[in-house]
Amino acid sequence: MIKIGYQASHEQFKPSALLKYAQRAEQAGFQSCNSSDHFHPWSHEQGESGFAWSWLGAALQATNLTFSVVNAPGQRYHPAIIAQAAATLAEMFPNRFDIALGTGQNLNEHITGTVWPVKRDRNTRLKECVDIIRALWAGETVTHHGLVTVEDATLFTRPATPPNILGAAITPETAEWVGGWADALLTTARPPKELKKMVDAFHRGGGEGKPMNLKVEVSFADSEEEAVQGAYEQWRSNIFTSSVLTELRTAKQLQEAAQVVKKDIMKEHVLISTEPGQYQEWLQQYIDLGFTQLILHNVNLQQEHFIDLFGEKVLPQLAR
Repeated sequence: MIKIGYQASHEQFKPSALLKYAQRAEQAGFQSCNSSDHFHPWSHEQGESGFAWSWLGAALQATNLTFSVVNAPGQRYHPAIIAQAAATLAEMFPNRFDIALGTGQNLNEHITGTVWPVKRDRNTRLKECVDIIRALWAGETVTHHGLVTVEDATLFTRPATPPNILGAAITPETAEWVGGWADALLTTARPPKELKKMVDAFHRGGGEGKPMNLKVEVSFADSEEEAVQGAYEQWRSNIFTSSVLTELRTAKQLQEAAQVVKKDIMKEHVLISTEPGQYQEWLQQYIDLGFTQLILHNVNLQQEHFIDLFGEKVLPQLAR
């Protein structure tokens, strides 16, 4: 059965507001919630960036939704600390928390003052972190010297069932790589033909039969003009290719790069419509590709209207 989630975008809203949106999403019929985990927003216009791990504990307590978070261990976060944080949430809220791990962005990770590695080394570092986290969850005492260092770490508080680890991937190459070690895939929406390449790559790498989660950017508003304008104001700095999004250092740089983005191309990157039936058609295409969970992110600021209408008009149809 398909699961529909709500995206908690810490870059756009204060944590207190996001908590209310998560509660409203549950009341509307959403079944899960995915949290971002960044130090900086993608632009100064977004203007927020709360600490995801504090928020997750509150949100898990305040709702009955399942939660996931997209995290980049190895530079800003030490993997042993992420193992402990995730284990604590999973012990307190059994079977309601998973974690997606990726290599991150220079925008957030360079704040520690260490060098931002090349992609090959970021992948190697991530796999080291995955192995360290899993070993700690298994009760092992871990000492590891590689691109990350761990000395005599033992995790004493562990959940009966550890969280699933999703592999976060934006390119087919990464999707194929994570297929071999991740419990599931997390990727972002794009035209079905392109997305099929991601699915095939994940399966080819060892992901056949594993769950696949898809984050879908939409912009829903009362009028198409409002929806396009809202997407343009809030999300135009996010439409660049992976190599740009991962390498630029500051939100100001991303905002300056986005000055060349024209408003009329936002529809190529965000699903924009005022018609619930159109969203049903778009989302069904992703379900047909084999995705088991869709995480809907309304990229404009009109969250209440989006949550309520999708709960009434879109989610019930997809459930059928």
